[in-house]
Amino acid sequence: MTTQPHLDPTVRHDMVFLFDVTDGNPNGDPDAGNRPRTDDETGQGLVTDVALKRKIRDTLALAAGDDPRYGIFVQAGHALNPRLEASYQANGLKLDSKSKISPEQADQARAWLCDRYVDIRLFGAVLSVGKTGALGQVRGPLQVGMARSIDPIVPADHAITRVTQTKQEDIDKGETTEMGGKWTVPYGLYRVELYYSATRATKTGVDAKDLELLYRTLEMMFDHDRSATRGTLTPRGLCVFTHPDAFGAAPAHRLTERVTALPAKPLSPDEPTTPAAPPRAFSDYVVSVDDNDLPHGVTLTKLIA
Repeated sequence: MTTQPHLDPTVRHDMVFLFDVTDGNPNGDPDAGNRPRTDDETGQGLVTDVALKRKIRDTLALAAGDDPRYGIFVQAGHALNPRLEASYQANGLKLDSKSKISPEQADQARAWLCDRYVDIRLFGAVLSVGKTGALGQVRGPLQVGMARSIDPIVPADHAITRVTQTKQEDIDKGETTEMGGKWTVPYGLYRVELYYSATRATKTGVDAKDLELLYRTLEMMFDHDRSATRGTLTPRGLCVFTHPDAFGAAPAHRLTERVTALPAKPLSPDEPTTPAAPPRAFSDYVVSVDDNDLPHGVTLTKLIA
């Protein structure tokens, strides 16, 4: 059975993922009253790698169903230390601080964790906490960048009211409403790059099913993370550049730079470099993928066109 190129875990993959937000907050900054994250110098919107990986984690588990290889290590409501200690117990290792384990035993415990938790297999994890200091860390094969909007965004702060109070004493005083607020981005098209290292993947045990579920997750994860605060988040493009081997046939930037998003509207004659109006929909952009003269052995798979 021939594996499709983008599902081959033994070779390198470089990916470009596009998504947009309409009237929502894709990633609030807790240090700024949950204001949508922006680059202070350019005004471009930002979504952290941590926020994206959280969505991937939550959706991968749903996509995999009951498969025991698709547990999630970093999961809300679950402490990490007991899960790490379980790797010692499963391999017959002592947990007391005076007992030392061999490098081979540490490898067995790490392999147990990688086989059990897909987010360790893909993203890696720090395992040297609590009583499992000998486990060190796992460097994951999938590195997720910071998503950045194509154009500057203008976050809007909306005052909102509620028809009741939080405290009974405020109602007793005759107060009938309570003020609040929410931040939104009218529209923003974001781009993020992801890099998959086959060399690291051989150490964590990534297989073709892991990659297949990863791509499905990127396409579907916003549907499983909806809220009024986030507005409408939509996947708009996923391009996978697959190399012929684990080392790679070209630097990543020579491939990812082939994916561009430019304004679809005519430019203003007075300011030739500025769009005539701010973008408010995906149709305000033209996304292009240059697949001509790819480096020898590199293939391109457009999973979300």
